[in-house]
Amino acid sequence: MENVALENRVFYPPADIAESANAKADIYEWAKKDRLGFWDAHAKELVTWFKPYEKVLDDSNAPFFKWFVNGKLNVSYNCVDRHAKSHRRNKAAILYESEIGKKVVLTYGMLYREVNKFANALAGLGVKKGDRVALYMPMIPEATIAMLACTRIGAPHSLVFGGFSPEALRDRINDCQAKVLITADGNFRRGTPFPLKQNADKAMEDTPTIEKCVVVKNAENEVNMKEGRDVWYHDLMAAAGSYCEPEVMDSEDMLFILYTSGTTGKPKGVVHTTGGYLVQTQATLKYVFDIKEDDVYWCTADIGWITGHSYVVYAPLALGTTTFMYDGTIDYPDKDRMWDMAERYGVTKFYTAPTAIRTFMKWGTEYPKKHDLSAIKILGSVGEPINPEAWMWYYENIGGGKAPIMDTWWQTETGAFMVTPLPGVTPLKPGTATNPFPGIEVDVVDENKNPADVGYLVVKSPWPSMLRTIYGDPDRYVDQYWKRFGDMYFAGDGARRDEMGYIWVTGRVDDVLNVSGHRLGTAEVESALVECEEVAEAAVVGKKHEVKGESVCCFVILKDGFEGSPELIDKLKKHVAVKIGPIARPDDVIFTGSLPKTRSGKIMRRLLRDIAEGRAIGDVTTLADPGAMQEIAAKYAGKED
Repeated sequence: MENVALENRVFYPPADIAESANAKADIYEWAKKDRLGFWDAHAKELVTWFKPYEKVLDDSNAPFFKWFVNGKLNVSYNCVDRHAKSHRRNKAAILYESEIGKKVVLTYGMLYREVNKFANALAGLGVKKGDRVALYMPMIPEATIAMLACTRIGAPHSLVFGGFSPEALRDRINDCQAKVLITADGNFRRGTPFPLKQNADKAMEDTPTIEKCVVVKNAENEVNMKEGRDVWYHDLMAAAGSYCEPEVMDSEDMLFILYTSGTTGKPKGVVHTTGGYLVQTQATLKYVFDIKEDDVYWCTADIGWITGHSYVVYAPLALGTTTFMYDGTIDYPDKDRMWDMAERYGVTKFYTAPTAIRTFMKWGTEYPKKHDLSAIKILGSVGEPINPEAWMWYYENIGGGKAPIMDTWWQTETGAFMVTPLPGVTPLKPGTATNPFPGIEVDVVDENKNPADVGYLVVKSPWPSMLRTIYGDPDRYVDQYWKRFGDMYFAGDGARRDEMGYIWVTGRVDDVLNVSGHRLGTAEVESALVECEEVAEAAVVGKKHEVKGESVCCFVILKDGFEGSPELIDKLKKHVAVKIGPIARPDDVIFTGSLPKTRSGKIMRRLLRDIAEGRAIGDVTTLADPGAMQEIAAKYAGKED
């Protein structure tokens, strides 16, 4: 009952925020009346164009939409040059702190110089417009500099999360055929250097397109430098010229490729382009976090995820904001590290994931209470639906019962916020992302595309920051996102609407896990498991987890001659963590003699989720062997780990 009561509580915008907010109540009416006019106005207000666009939207070749047709611009110019040449020249662009206490401040003038130099360095390595550059980086200023340098010369970048395995890095490099890899010697995790370059070396054993590897000296750990291939970042920068003319890019030129897990074993290279992405990321950040000139904005996401691209780098810098970056664990040297930094840097807008919030809850209120967090005016939540209890804890203990929480729903594919409150306008309810952002048409529909109270979350019309395709696989783009509902983009999430019309995202309806806000394909984990000589077959599902949102739960059939044991469970968990990355390490491994399959051979993961989450087992009439579920349930009840 307490949960129901929380869900129904309504929190109205604080008077001071409502009065001074960038967004006023009439913004929804404006966008509804003239959706394309709304985006046209923001494109003209927020972006510096080298050549004006001729048309806001070209939908003649759906679902391959084009935004701001024939407009010419450069993203690094918008993020750096225009501020460095203005009153913001000496304003802090990036405030950075490492886990071991290293601190860096880069003003817009300084960032301008560094980006120009590294753009020249990349060009000197032979990188040209259209060449792909891979990044395998920690959360350090050089990662932002590298991203902006790529955009300056028109080279699409592909960032790979620094926690991913060498195999994951290799596969992504090979898929996009990257010419250069940028990495670092290492970074610190709980005070100990993590060997990033070592992982990169292993990946590059089988990446034929890589010609050069640029290495940032960060952790000062010992690394191997391969002659003719590996070059130090600082050596390149010392020799680089201080100005690089920004490449004139078309609005639809590729900006970056970011890989996300899918329902097949092969990761999807989501392609984002230049103009529409820059417009929508800026507009959403400006309104949702009510960005003001004196803000210190902190998004805790890693730069390797879409949140890091859109809301650590591109939108904040394009708006001329001061953005804070931290590279390290959240409880080192103690569990108040985040709040210590928030207090010291005077953070005014704070954006993090429900996973982190639930971890903070678990640790207790004494840690935030040690620090003055009164500068925080707005909080945000990203990565997965936030449960009402975590929402209330966040609101009361971090926001002081005053800072509204912007619960944002969006994806790698959408590029920017899609469903979100506006801080000066929207009454909030714990656990719901509330309404679509102005100019975005999102709905909940049933199987027949009719509006429904409970159903599938869809986007009914194109939006500026949308993905344009899957790299090298346009058919997969159409099949993955447009096949199910035709003219509607299907997000892969289920949702419901409440009596206020608010959207509550209920989670994935396909075979993708959301672990700590990071998406993992069940097929990727299953592929890793069956690589082990003992494993004949595996089925993987997500299981609700109070901290991570979902944990990885594996049902495994062993080959004849092998027996399950605690040692084998440990081996399989370690193998998945090495193959994909620590984020994918299973919480549960259950050995079973069979899996629930339909007569056509499809594994019914829905039934396995029922078992994992302790629910009554659903309809088994479509199974080839309905009795299999009893055996699996018994095995799960007596699991060895």
